[in-house]
Amino acid sequence: MIRPSLPQGTRDFAPHVVRRRQYILRTIADVFESNGFQPLETPAMENLDTLLGKYGDEGDKLIFRILNNGLDNPAKHSQALEAFEQVLAGHGSKALTERALRYDLTIPFARFVAMNHGQLSFPFKRYQMQPVWRADRPQKGRYREFWQCDADVVGSAALLNEAELIMIYREAFRRLGVSVEVKINNRKILAALAESCHAAEKMTDITVAIDKLDKIGIDKVMEELEQRGLELENRERIKEYLLIEGDTDQRIDRIEQLLGHTDAGRQGVQELRWLADFLRGKDGGYPFSIDFTLARGLNYYTGTILEVKATEVKMGSIGGGGRYDDLTGLFGVPGIPGVGISFGVDRIYDVMEETGAFPPSISVGTQVLFFNLGQEETRYAWAAMQQLRAANISCEIYPEAVKFDRQFKYAEKKGIPAIVIAGSDEMSKGVFRVKVLATGAQTECDFEGLKAILSGE
Repeated sequence: MIRPSLPQGTRDFAPHVVRRRQYILRTIADVFESNGFQPLETPAMENLDTLLGKYGDEGDKLIFRILNNGLDNPAKHSQALEAFEQVLAGHGSKALTERALRYDLTIPFARFVAMNHGQLSFPFKRYQMQPVWRADRPQKGRYREFWQCDADVVGSAALLNEAELIMIYREAFRRLGVSVEVKINNRKILAALAESCHAAEKMTDITVAIDKLDKIGIDKVMEELEQRGLELENRERIKEYLLIEGDTDQRIDRIEQLLGHTDAGRQGVQELRWLADFLRGKDGGYPFSIDFTLARGLNYYTGTILEVKATEVKMGSIGGGGRYDDLTGLFGVPGIPGVGISFGVDRIYDVMEETGAFPPSISVGTQVLFFNLGQEETRYAWAAMQQLRAANISCEIYPEAVKFDRQFKYAEKKGIPAIVIAGSDEMSKGVFRVKVLATGAQTECDFEGLKAILSGE
């Protein structure tokens, strides 16, 4: 007998969990729609060439590859064995695998834009809510299969898009009841840092190391930079960069002194200063912080980068994103700038569960259970149920005429707030007896009264 189990890093979702997840998704989707974003979906798997090389060496190792069909063919078997060594080393081999599960939603979106740019109206604003897969080590708030919710604007280089996306974070988390902090940096500043260290070719090495600062601490980051070939003088410069403190203006002024002598540094400072000033507008602004330790180790970011963290729960980021001004150029369609953000639904769920932010009402499915008292009584209840359902009131009837105790237990276990009993006496009078389980209050009423009670009128 096979013992049932799940692949590591995946989960089943019980009904009450699904309802809570749907609440998060609907809330975020409503905010996206109110800002003019359109929905989009892409396949669960992409060609491996589409994904490889877009997430850095670390990201490439986390891509779930899909074995080609027909590997049981003896003629292909030897080729597959040779190719397997390449895959273990983090490289692709078409002899073994040509496809992979999507790692995120941004690269598939860029592929979509590259394939359809002639039919799209720019700027094109899309949102996407689908699962993604990463061969990561499972831990709290980190899964191998999880959902992302992305919003992107392509075809516009205006920094106003960054401001709008940050305000989307503000509104979505306000509606969800989650207190967050948005951290902002700019990849041009990180490029200037690498340039000032005379190590422009090592920018990816530098950003990958910096991105681990919260996890491993500054001393370990310095050790990793040494292993990646950075000289002591340059490591000290990076350390000085990472230790910059002060309020928003002081931080920007300090980074301008440190890196403003480079073109990338001047551009990065100018963009950061504009965005900071805009977000501190007349409406009182929005809580954000300039964080130069923020790196987001994805190669495709070119400008503003963002990260969102919950302030009441210790957990990794629950959102993030940034500008990628040539992402479609990876697919042969240059010159389409873009910027986007992502919501980590699974981590948001964990935060809301820990803080008790879910409204109790979203766990309720069926609003009323009709007790089954026999064949004629069922017909009487059945007619009323159809009218209630037409009025958008969720109801059901117990399928068998069993003892009341069993039907009561079913309602309690399922969390149904009210029951209706309609026997021969009620039928003769054309009424229903409704009981609210939380209070024990019982009422005898006609159909209109029943409908009013269940609809909260």
